[in-house]
Amino acid sequence: MDENKKQLLQIFFQRAFQRGNFVLASGATSSYYIDSKKALFNSQAIDLLGTVMFEVAKALRPNAIGGLEVGAIPLTAAVLGKFHQSGISLEGFFVRKKVKDHGSKQRIEGQVKAGDRVVILDDVLTTGGSAMEAFDEVEKAGATVAGVICIVDRLQGAKELFQKKCPFHSIFTIDDFLNYPS
Repeated sequence: MDENKKQLLQIFFQRAFQRGNFVLASGATSSYYIDSKKALFNSQAIDLLGTVMFEVAKALRPNAIGGLEVGAIPLTAAVLGKFHQSGISLEGFFVRKKVKDHGSKQRIEGQVKAGDRVVILDDVLTTGGSAMEAFDEVEKAGATVAGVICIVDRLQGAKELFQKKCPFHSIFTIDDFLNYPS
């Protein structure tokens, strides 16, 4: 594991990994939880995350990058900054969970158009249902999903779901947290 990933794992383990009784977005229960927002709003963590996700995303050659609100918004901003620093112009977007009853009334906010190659970002994936919402909306807009990248794969079906459709990359798996030296 490279130094950026080691530092990022340490920050996420210390700030975001929790043990207890939790209900996940998938409806399943778990004895552990990764509250990524507790790490994402730390300056060092977001910079490291942008760097690590940029390295994966650039190989997928996207025109746009984003995902489902709220989790994908800070990830998208971090990765966009790294693309800009490397001299690559890229669009960002997010997919609303539901359409607002005012304004543009669009589910996708940002610049995604037919023919774009898009990378979907998410923080923690269990079954992949939340990221699949973004995937489906992007495809409805006529774009092609070039890949899905998440911070943590809980190893409960998300990888298998997406690998049938596109490349799937996780920065960490839940095993990295469960086996982290405490």
